[in-house]
Amino acid sequence: MSDLIEPMIHEDRLPGHESKLEPKPDWKPRYPGSNRLQGKVALITGADSGIGRAVAALFAREGADIAIVYLCEHDDAAKTKEIVEKEGRRAITIAGDVGDRDFCNHAVERTVKDLGRLDVLVNNAGEQHPDEDIRDITEDQLKRTFQTNIFGYFFMVQAALDHLGEGSAIINCTSVTMYKGSPKLLDYSSTKGAITAFTRSLSKNLIDKGIRVNGVAPGPIWTPLNPSGGQKPEDIPEFGKDTPMGRPGQPNEVAPSFLFLACEDSSYMIGQVLHPNGGDHTSS
Repeated sequence: MSDLIEPMIHEDRLPGHESKLEPKPDWKPRYPGSNRLQGKVALITGADSGIGRAVAALFAREGADIAIVYLCEHDDAAKTKEIVEKEGRRAITIAGDVGDRDFCNHAVERTVKDLGRLDVLVNNAGEQHPDEDIRDITEDQLKRTFQTNIFGYFFMVQAALDHLGEGSAIINCTSVTMYKGSPKLLDYSSTKGAITAFTRSLSKNLIDKGIRVNGVAPGPIWTPLNPSGGQKPEDIPEFGKDTPMGRPGQPNEVAPSFLFLACEDSSYMIGQVLHPNGGDHTSS
């Protein structure tokens, strides 16, 4: 992109390091694998930490090799690679900005070259910046949030499409904020609305090719995104307590939704969105 906006990691410390987060998010799969992704290759964006790490760990336990795409948290990415390899699967790490079309092309090419194929694309990378007043959202922030959260999804699909075929799956990460709104995350929740519309439209566009497209809309999940700038420090102690379950979710409570949509268990589902959100039924 000629007008690429640089990642806002200096302003907001985003997306943050899981290695420095306390308490640590729970990424560990809860059950033995059953080979539901045996022999598959998955590319997961934002796989260094949070939901992406939990998805990588679970996919690996189910037999998939993993391409770990991330921005700049090399220590977290190395840990996720180690987790995948301990499950007996191959893993590669690819650092770069999903908001850059050229990088997305590179990430897919590297995945296919090093791991031999591509069967599952998980668009998970995202960023958010809280603002109480819409006038405080700068043009650069607005462009950057859309660049990562929806342009990046388009770019990854465009790059992956030649390598996906019958039986492949694309899973996009949207959010509870798309359904219930968020007064402090105006730009973020807007991108999540775009992701949901993209998911439903793309599912109809690709089903003739045998490629299934679905989405997951997590509620408040404890990941590095939140204390590293995605939420104001004074809001962190109450994070997730407004759900009916009274707590934030853990990444390993979200990962099974991605697994279900990636494997043949969901063979009659396209354009659908699953809602691991602690019981917030306003998002249904």
